[in-house]
Amino acid sequence: MTEPGQIDAAGEVRAAGDRALLVIPRLPATVAGLISALHPRPPGVVDVLPAAETVLVTLDSPRSLESVRKRLLALLTRLEAAARVGAGAGHLPDRPPADSGATGSAGENSEPAPVLIPVRYDGEDLPEVARLLGLSEAEVVAQHTGTVWRCAFVGFAPGFGYLESPDARLTVPRRTQARTAIPAGAVALAGGYSAVYPRRSPGGWQVIGTTDASMWDVDRDPPALVRAGTPVRFVDAGRQS
Repeated sequence: MTEPGQIDAAGEVRAAGDRALLVIPRLPATVAGLISALHPRPPGVVDVLPAAETVLVTLDSPRSLESVRKRLLALLTRLEAAARVGAGAGHLPDRPPADSGATGSAGENSEPAPVLIPVRYDGEDLPEVARLLGLSEAEVVAQHTGTVWRCAFVGFAPGFGYLESPDARLTVPRRTQARTAIPAGAVALAGGYSAVYPRRSPGGWQVIGTTDASMWDVDRDPPALVRAGTPVRFVDAGRQS
C-alpha cells in the first residue's frame, strides 16, 4: 500500500509500495541532475527509472525506504538551490552539485563522451520545421547538430529515447496528422524533444532526417544505444569526409 508522500519546498518523495519511491521535483528540469546524482547507485538503490517529470527509484529492501527517502529529499533541496543559482545564468544545471551526496570518485562522476549519431538531413518534414521556427533548413541542421542532447527517459518503444537540449532549441509541435508508418532510423522532433525511431511504427513526430545507427539491438549489451542520462550529439553525415 502506498504511503503518504514526504514533501519539502523542492519536491515530493512518495512511497510506491514498500520497495520503491516516486520522486516528484518541484522543477521538472532538475530530473537530469537527480539521475546523475544517483549514479553510481547509492546504498539501497537497485534502479532509477526516469520519466518526463518524475523519477521512480526501486530499492533492494523495505529497510532501505527511510534512508533512501532522506537522501532523495536532500538531493532535491541541493538541486533546487543549484537551479536558483543557474537561473541567474539563464540555465538550469544538468549535473548534480558538488556536495549532492552522490557516491563515487570524480572519475566515476565525470561527464561521459556523447554517443555520436550520423544523420542524413533528408526528412520530408524538414521544410515545415524550418518554417515553424522561422529558420532556414541549414540553420535547423546547424542547431540540431550544434548541441549535446541528453536522454531524459525512454518510452513508446524499446530504444526510443526522448532527447532534450539544454536550451529547449528546436521546439516544434507534433504533426497535425500522424503517419501510419515511420521507418526505423527516422530522426524526428516534437514537443521540445528529439528522437530516433528504433523500428518501423506509427508516429506523429516531425521527421527531419534518417540514420543507420541501430537504436535497439538484442545482441548488444546493453541492447539500447541510449539510456536515461546518455549524452547524444547528432552529426551531419553529408559533411563527413
